[in-house]
Amino acid sequence: MQIETQIGKYFVNFMAFPAFPEPNKPGRVNLYASRIEDGTPFVGKVTFKVRDDGWLSDGKPEVLGVQEIDDGIYRQGFVFSKEGDYIISAEFESDGEPYVIDFPITIGKPLPVGPIGAAVIVITLVLVGVNILQRRRLQRLQAQRHHQDTAGA
Repeated sequence: MQIETQIGKYFVNFMAFPAFPEPNKPGRVNLYASRIEDGTPFVGKVTFKVRDDGWLSDGKPEVLGVQEIDDGIYRQGFVFSKEGDYIISAEFESDGEPYVIDFPITIGKPLPVGPIGAAVIVITLVLVGVNILQRRRLQRLQAQRHHQDTAGA
């Protein structure tokens, strides 16, 4: 997994290893940040944080660690105990400006259907159910009318 972006005065490359981390197995993220104007790397401290990106999460970030540059790279290890969707953030300050880069990561096997897909499935099932009920109601009304017409003749 890799994200490349420009933010403020920096070109940033953010990577996760392995690309699809598993629960209770070590992984790491690497961050490269270099100035757009001359390519010099950012030299300072980067704070890595993580927050749960699930529907029922409180959204409070937890600090994974604060790292200094090592051969032009900022490296942060992690181990997640639970499967799920998370956001890893890298935060640093340069020239008095804060920089925050968010990196979505899925731990474990991703769900085959995301929240939007689940909503579409539920809406489709409701519409099909309403359609079936309406057809049965219409058939019942037609049968009653037919019975009344034949009984009255």
